[in-house]
Amino acid sequence: MVLLEFSMTPLDKGESVSEYVARSVDIIDKSGLPYRLNPMGTVIEGEFDQVMEVVKECFERMSLDCRRISTTIKIDYRKGKSGRLDSKIESVKKRLGRDIKN
Repeated sequence: MVLLEFSMTPLDKGESVSEYVARSVDIIDKSGLPYRLNPMGTVIEGEFDQVMEVVKECFERMSLDCRRISTTIKIDYRKGKSGRLDSKIESVKKRLGRDIKN
């Protein structure tokens, strides 16, 4: 299983790009894959081809009306392990012995 964190931003649409981010989140949400939105990007969990397909769909949608796009992608693969969107955070909480903001 893969955790893929990515951020995709149009560079030709001014300071506020939430309209474009929302379109990507809609694609991610409709994919049915587990995900977490954060202030700087989105983390998706699934098989490699599944998560890459979602990123591709987001890019293709954004490229319809954006002439320049910046994308960062970070991938964490761990064989045979799923549910890490939650378990990685729970592991840190357990080591701290308390709840944290997330």
